[in-house]
Amino acid sequence: MSPLVDEWIHTDPRQVLPGLSLLAHDGDPQAQLLLGQLLINGAGVSRNPDRALHWFKKAAKAQLSMAINMVGRCHEYGLGTPVNPEEAAKWYFQAAAFDCDWAIYNYAHLLASGRGVPKDRGAAFVWFGLAASRGHARAMHFLGQYYEYGWETPVDRATAFAWYRRSAEGGDFRGQCSHASVLVEEGRVSEAVHWLRLAMKTATPEYLQHLKQALATSAQAELRELAANISPPPGAGRAAEIGDDSPGAAGPHPPVGAAA
Repeated sequence: MSPLVDEWIHTDPRQVLPGLSLLAHDGDPQAQLLLGQLLINGAGVSRNPDRALHWFKKAAKAQLSMAINMVGRCHEYGLGTPVNPEEAAKWYFQAAAFDCDWAIYNYAHLLASGRGVPKDRGAAFVWFGLAASRGHARAMHFLGQYYEYGWETPVDRATAFAWYRRSAEGGDFRGQCSHASVLVEEGRVSEAVHWLRLAMKTATPEYLQHLKQALATSAQAELRELAANISPPPGAGRAAEIGDDSPGAAGPHPPVGAAA
């Protein structure tokens, strides 16, 4: 990535869009990836999945692994192209060969759900583990669920809870909620509230609604009070964002504090 593009990533997209477009047209693959991301999300520009896919494919030709992954996302969710999970799987697998943690995670998701590839929860367990070993916080959460519920591996709650903690520390809202659930079980409610507040900042509207319902039935007054402060915004999140995915191939952790 050129230093200029790197600087612009952390700037108001509306201010940098003209210069970013120039770099993208000049063939800078990182600029092409970022421009595609702005277009897919409608950040600083009108949302345009068709043009986003165009720029992702341009960047993918330079073997930029995240761009290859994002082409897969477009095929998986029908953004700028018809929904085609089989094609998505091919792009994810290609990006995974370049050690892209998101692509490894996304391919694991397809394996777990049987979308685009034959359903294989054992293989998904391996792929989630690969992504987690590369620091992928969301994969850590799913891996924790495998250990907690004994999917393809013996039940190991200590290992599961350790993965939830690492996922939480890595910033994944699912991991933060599962870690909070463990803390509630241990009677550490105030610490749980801290993690839940962090999760509320990045959770999707749908997830926030489920969280609100779970907390509202808790025996813990602190958690019921927190539920009253949750106001999920209307609408669903955009599944094409680098950090978003479909409803879980593995189920959610038990409601936080519902029976505590």
